[in-house]
Amino acid sequence: MNKLQKIVDKAYETEQLSREEIILLLKDDSINEYLYAKAHQKKQELLCNEIHLRALIEISNICLQNCLYCGLRRDNSLQERYKLSKDEILFLASTAKQYGYKTIVLQGGESNTYPINDLCEVIQKIKKDDIAITLSIGEKTYEEYKLLKEAGADRFLLRIETTDCTLYEQMDPGMSHENRKRCLRDLKALGYETGSGSLVGLPGQTIESIADDILFFKEIDADMLGIGPFIAHQDTPLKDVPNGNLFLSLKVMAIIRLLMPDINIPATTAMEALHPNGRMLALTSGANVLMPNFTDEIHRKMYEIYPGKAQVAENNSLHIEQINKKIKEYGLVVSKTAGYRWNRS
Repeated sequence: MNKLQKIVDKAYETEQLSREEIILLLKDDSINEYLYAKAHQKKQELLCNEIHLRALIEISNICLQNCLYCGLRRDNSLQERYKLSKDEILFLASTAKQYGYKTIVLQGGESNTYPINDLCEVIQKIKKDDIAITLSIGEKTYEEYKLLKEAGADRFLLRIETTDCTLYEQMDPGMSHENRKRCLRDLKALGYETGSGSLVGLPGQTIESIADDILFFKEIDADMLGIGPFIAHQDTPLKDVPNGNLFLSLKVMAIIRLLMPDINIPATTAMEALHPNGRMLALTSGANVLMPNFTDEIHRKMYEIYPGKAQVAENNSLHIEQINKKIKEYGLVVSKTAGYRWNRS
């Protein structure tokens, strides 16, 4: 057994690695298949072969932020904007419930498009059907997060994308790295299942900073993590930057599974933008969550964070049928639960 295999086995057995050990794994592709297999083995041992499905509803593509990598960025004048009404959101949530979904994810650009009271009303109505609710709507104040939690929100996903402060503020002009971390602390303090995540392949990003991302996620005890490759969008300042590496993204995800074995890790649609079977590769490398898109077809096409997003051209019934078929082909089963983190009540 070589040195790298011993490092993977150490992670598998102890849930601990040093920064230097993580860097060694990230730099050497000879260990990839072994790493993916051990991450999948750990997931199967702890979480069985269940895959949690979350129904994604993209409520608005209006964003006040100006992140250089995102098609929804404020200065992208080519992007047609939309905002779903409360009734439209509730209809889509009801549709997802009819398909048997136990979790609804409400995702939107970072803005004040919806007053907090309106969001609270939507959450309260969805919760009447005993549905878990994940929000992904960006930076808010502590009091706003508190109101949303009291209305019934269970989880909140706030990706940091990179823990390198200099790189973060280059990629996200006008935003504060410290405020992003403040939001994550507030969410944890309020009792949300708190999610974050990173983009792999940002220009100027180093292997060392990716290792720091992984250690940061472990330090804050994130409950869910979304890892995806950077994909250049044609209407952003990074349009000519090469895409991130799918297999490096899978390695980051696999290491996280070994170091944080009980958390929820989605197989992100960005992986499928680079490989036709990207999400299934993720599900056999440590991921345990899929988020089929329930946004109506017209608005789904307008929520283009990156080009080539999976499911854009599919209708709901078709892509759900295809996902269920693939899950079975890989010897996995759809969970019948809302999929809270296993070490939580």
